[in-house]
Amino acid sequence: MAHALEITTLSPAPGCTARDFVAANKDIDAYLAARDGFRWRKIAVGEDGSVIDIVAWDTQEQARSAAAGIMTEMSASPVHTTIDHGTVDWRVVDVAHVI
Repeated sequence: MAHALEITTLSPAPGCTARDFVAANKDIDAYLAARDGFRWRKIAVGEDGSVIDIVAWDTQEQARSAAAGIMTEMSASPVHTTIDHGTVDWRVVDVAHVI
């Protein structure tokens, strides 16, 4: 079955670490898990401290809808203060191959 990946890379805000970003995501995790089409979420940390946040969805539409909700419905989430917003690279792509 085809599905989509939402891939976000970012740097933590000045004074914050990737660990701070992960800790601030509790409400976002609950929000995502309750959304239609959610499959899983994984957050990784690069050697330089950057964050790679990958969420699997059934469809691109579901990914985009959830992302919009994070910026509107979840705008008061503490996660937003842990992100250097000028470094965010966000994309949604269809999965082409699974083994």
